[in-house]
Amino acid sequence: MLPIAKKDQASQDTPGSKRLSLDGNATVKLGAFSRDGKPRGDSKASDHDFGSTAHDIPCGILAEATAHLSVPCGSSAQTRDFLVDTLTAWWQGLRGKEHRAIDRGHLKMDTGPERSGVRTQLLSRLVQLVATLGQPRQLLYYPLSHSKDTPIERCWGMLELPWNGPQLHEVKTMLAWAHRMTCKGLKPVVDLSRKVYATGVPLSKTARQAVEARLERHPLLPKWDILLHPIRATCSGILMLRNHLRY
Repeated sequence: MLPIAKKDQASQDTPGSKRLSLDGNATVKLGAFSRDGKPRGDSKASDHDFGSTAHDIPCGILAEATAHLSVPCGSSAQTRDFLVDTLTAWWQGLRGKEHRAIDRGHLKMDTGPERSGVRTQLLSRLVQLVATLGQPRQLLYYPLSHSKDTPIERCWGMLELPWNGPQLHEVKTMLAWAHRMTCKGLKPVVDLSRKVYATGVPLSKTARQAVEARLERHPLLPKWDILLHPIRATCSGILMLRNHLRY
């Protein structure tokens, strides 16, 4: 993993490089439930969640240089589309001057099932995002055995502190307590998405090849170190992308 560590350090020393950490947290069930059978707040909560359907899915985006944390929360499913939609909204929310000052972005993730470097739907959506931004983006992965080392993981512990005490009866309660957390003295930006996401979205073999044409994988760490190009890599890639990718 030494090449990845070197690239991360180089990005810190390079002006115009934006370092982000992205992760999805565990699903939070909404209702009068306890954790590990313990009471929460002033009244005892239920220690079983039979019949519960209401839930919240936090996704975190941390800008490492500024410690600005965004916590978009979904109510559907933690799919690759949900992760990329939250990342796209984050980039689009940057002010014009700040956005123009970014030459390259580094995105750190762990190799969870929704985020690994072999998930074609995730890579397809990221390729579309890079094409829209017109700037390269570097994906740097942490193995699951070291997922706790990702910067965003430290924020989840801070988020659990305000969530541990009260009963999260409804989404408003959950969001209100999430607003109370701080990351290096800063309050997070907490949003809620009601968009419904489909699971198991397939890609054809031709579409996967078109996506792969836009990726530059490290020869020694092809699943852990991936550069996404904003331009088409080959003539064949141009044709396939036109037919199978939507910008």
